[in-house]
Amino acid sequence: MTDREARAARNQLESLAAFIDRKTEFDELVADLQQMSADHFGADPHEMLWGKAAEVGHWNRLLRQVTDAYFRRGEYAA
Repeated sequence: MTDREARAARNQLESLAAFIDRKTEFDELVADLQQMSADHFGADPHEMLWGKAAEVGHWNRLLRQVTDAYFRRGEYAA
């Protein structure tokens, strides 16, 4: 194996490790989001006001950016 091939192989392994680390973090964030949703975002139905709906709407817009980018929808459509 040449030095260049060894560097390329090492680079590929380091890239894979970084990808797995970031995917693990992503999966943890998704689990947090699922818990937030299951908990109804900490909202008390007896004290519900427009602010909580607006807050969840804001989070939806942020998440929509991520899903639209991945699925090439909206402004990310080809």
